[in-house]
Amino acid sequence: MAAPLELSCWGGGWGLPSVHSESLVVMAYAKFSGAPLKVNVIDNTWRGSRGDVPILTTEDNIVSQPAKILNFLRKQKYNADYELSAKQGADTLAYIALIEEKLLPAVLHTFWVESDNYFTVTKPWFASRIPFPLSLILPGRMSKGALNRILLTRGEPPLYHLREVEAQIYRDAKECLNLLSNRLGTSQFFFGDTPSTLDAYVFGFLAPLYKVRFPKVQLQEHLKQLSNLCRFCDDILNSYFRLSLGDG
Repeated sequence: MAAPLELSCWGGGWGLPSVHSESLVVMAYAKFSGAPLKVNVIDNTWRGSRGDVPILTTEDNIVSQPAKILNFLRKQKYNADYELSAKQGADTLAYIALIEEKLLPAVLHTFWVESDNYFTVTKPWFASRIPFPLSLILPGRMSKGALNRILLTRGEPPLYHLREVEAQIYRDAKECLNLLSNRLGTSQFFFGDTPSTLDAYVFGFLAPLYKVRFPKVQLQEHLKQLSNLCRFCDDILNSYFRLSLGDG
């Protein structure tokens, strides 16, 4: 009998099984590949000391980071990419790199750096799921980590100032959303009728942006104009997560 696979991840809200992009990538891939994950949603009894989830645990392994977790699942024969051609496999890597370079900084900014969003939505939501007194410390640490990640990827000359970085990352993110929308077109998934790794990544990064109700919605408004990407998120939620949604 195979060792049980347990995923520790941030939980859901706003009709999502998780509000955390990287947790959602792994959860979606597991659904697409048929991996039998037992999902452990972090709550205020959580004993972890940092926000470095999702974490996959088996009898013999502890794996973190979405790319490493997906590779581990593929080695266990849970592969959502069996039917992809070599070119589609290469396209997958290129689009994931594009998402991480162009879209991720804006998602991080929307959740963790934009002050109205952070103080009214992100901080209270995460703090309510972290044990006291860590709940007073960890959201701020996660916000600083998000800002550092943005500046590392976007803070090269001449974009030294956050305001300049901010304008550029939102331009890049909107361009990335447009490219994804054009690539998806009228298809159900990015490579036809069956979801793959790329669909898990796109869903993981778009669904929180689409569903979480923020006071500052610059990127959300742009996404909502791209009806095929919104339909894509809704279809995956309805087809794969209908029975496991958290409360909003």
